[in-house]
Amino acid sequence: MPKPLSRKFFQQDPVTCARELIGCELRWGQRTGIIVETEAYDAEGDEACHTFFRPSARAFVAAHREGTAYVYFNYGVHWMLNVLVKGKRDGFVLFRALEPITGLEAMHLARGVESIHQLCSGPGKLAKALGVTGADHGRDLCSEADFAFHPAPQRLQVVSGPRIGISRAVELPWRFHAEGNGHVSGRASKKTRPIGPKPDRS
Repeated sequence: MPKPLSRKFFQQDPVTCARELIGCELRWGQRTGIIVETEAYDAEGDEACHTFFRPSARAFVAAHREGTAYVYFNYGVHWMLNVLVKGKRDGFVLFRALEPITGLEAMHLARGVESIHQLCSGPGKLAKALGVTGADHGRDLCSEADFAFHPAPQRLQVVSGPRIGISRAVELPWRFHAEGNGHVSGRASKKTRPIGPKPDRS
């Protein structure tokens, strides 16, 4: 069995990391899925990032290693799963959608829906399907194979577009998703473009 992604993988800038995580497998206990949609958030100068307006987020970045789960409760409704990235630039990668692979019965039970395409097609849906809660905030995702990221079993065509569900820095094309995948969130296919040269924030 391939080893999980090492901590070194998360020693990149958040944009590169968000793009390269597309196609990788996320294991969360007995529930797993292929990552098909992500968003990058830069800890410096990104008005949509929590570090721009939350001292607690800045403290989290300072206190934790790369590869740590950053989990927050969005609008008092949904848990949201992110991973901390600390490289040339620090930041977070938000997981917006998975293609479910194993643990489907538990996911269906958690979500209360029948359609497999509705299980993880959005960040709140994804967290609920996996069973992510605030108790996972600060979990090291580079130390346990069952709660970790694993190399992509196959290469997927990745496209980028503007982040959604935010009101600041909306022009940045930092949302990435697998082209043509039926598990991405509803608006992911709009205003996207194929990936060419790697984005650079230097």
